[in-house]
Amino acid sequence: MSTAPSESIWLARRRAPILPELHDTHADVCILGAGIAGLTCALCLLQEGRQVRVLEREAIGAGETLRTSAHLANALDDRFWQLEEWFGEDGARLAAESHGAAIDWIDRFVRARGLDCGFARVDGYLFAHGAPPEELDREHAAARRVGLRVERLDAGLPGVPLGPALRFADQARLDIDRYLDALAGAVRELGGRIERAKAVAVEGGDTPRVELDDGRTLHARAVVVATNVPFHERVPVHTKIEPYRTYMIEVEAERGAVPDALLWDSGDPYHYIRWVGDALIVGGEDHKVGQPEGEAVLEPYQALYDWACAHVPGVRALRRRWSGQIIEPVDGLAYIGRDPGHAENVFVVTGDSGNGLTHGTLAGPLIAALVQGEAHPWAELYDPRRKPVRAAREWTRANVNVAAQFLDWLRGGEAPDVQALAPGDGAVIRDGIHRVAVHRDSAGHLHAFNARCPHIGCAVHWNARETTWDCPCHGSRFAAASGEVLNGPAPHGLEPVRPPAP
Repeated sequence: MSTAPSESIWLARRRAPILPELHDTHADVCILGAGIAGLTCALCLLQEGRQVRVLEREAIGAGETLRTSAHLANALDDRFWQLEEWFGEDGARLAAESHGAAIDWIDRFVRARGLDCGFARVDGYLFAHGAPPEELDREHAAARRVGLRVERLDAGLPGVPLGPALRFADQARLDIDRYLDALAGAVRELGGRIERAKAVAVEGGDTPRVELDDGRTLHARAVVVATNVPFHERVPVHTKIEPYRTYMIEVEAERGAVPDALLWDSGDPYHYIRWVGDALIVGGEDHKVGQPEGEAVLEPYQALYDWACAHVPGVRALRRRWSGQIIEPVDGLAYIGRDPGHAENVFVVTGDSGNGLTHGTLAGPLIAALVQGEAHPWAELYDPRRKPVRAAREWTRANVNVAAQFLDWLRGGEAPDVQALAPGDGAVIRDGIHRVAVHRDSAGHLHAFNARCPHIGCAVHWNARETTWDCPCHGSRFAAASGEVLNGPAPHGLEPVRPPAP
């Protein structure tokens, strides 16, 4: 497993263009993040006649968009019977309709531009696999109530030993790399600017301000934070979302082994499957960032390969493996709209819940309407300021988990001293009253950082599988040797310190 390439199928075949540096520090609308959400919002705002500047710290899609499996579904990962309990039947129906509208939006864009990006309408199959069959009955009834075209298959799919299934019509898949490049091209054609700059803070007001890491300040009339998770505030959204790592492998398989469709199950751990050309993508084995549990997540790629061999006929060689980050809202739907911290003229998009491409796409027309001061039928459902009253149990569980992570400051280190670290290893080491995150690189050099995450002060953990420092509270991740931010919400990297004495 360790010899397989470790970048996504989309990143492996794409050479991202170098973005021009930001020079002008004034904008009508400034969008932070050039992924699916940021670029769709940009295009929708440009179509409304606004002038738009998109800032991206690395390259287009360099966040999580190009680490997805690129499922497009209105049969959501969170069950519709559950959404009915949290949002009522009308709210669950609106969720289904809005995600269906997102797929339609993508379909229209692809057709209008004649794109060759692998877009196709396909069926989606939800398998009970390990769950009681009555769970499928419950979801079948709820899905029909909200208007989805769904049928129950008691015999499941021939040759796929995953048990009974629900078949959902009108789902879709695409090659996200080609689609995202076309989306960026459309933004530029309408006069939008996509530029390289790293934002470290946002302040709302009549003229919101974006602070950049080089000390400059950009002024705009509106700011949209579409960076997977908001980095500009500490509490309002982060008490309502949970970060998870998810893993994917690309394997060789017999093309007819499973249909050209989306497949996912209700197991724990959860799994999902789709084709990309002659490659089969298998994903799952999710766990909270910085909190792996059980034997499978110690080697998630091996677990995925073993699962695929057991459940998909004709699986052969492993081609590549990669991981991504999913942001789970406690009540199942993304937070898209006005900043929950009440920063004036600031808007956020977060909480993809495993449906990032449709959540990110529906954010476009919704955010465009809100920036324009207009009403939108989806605004209340996705309002970041909503209180998860009916999901109070899930909210409590999530925040008790975060509070428990602060006990790390009372515990000993993960290694006795720096001499215990072999090249490539890392550990948090107790140095008096301090906890120091120490990594020994392949050349034997030590890199040490204050183990305190810059977001709210939790202690980071060493992730040996991905050689990163991971925060178990809200999911910030940092590079092993430089301490730079890989995933927010931390606004900046870990603080360098002297390595502890041997």
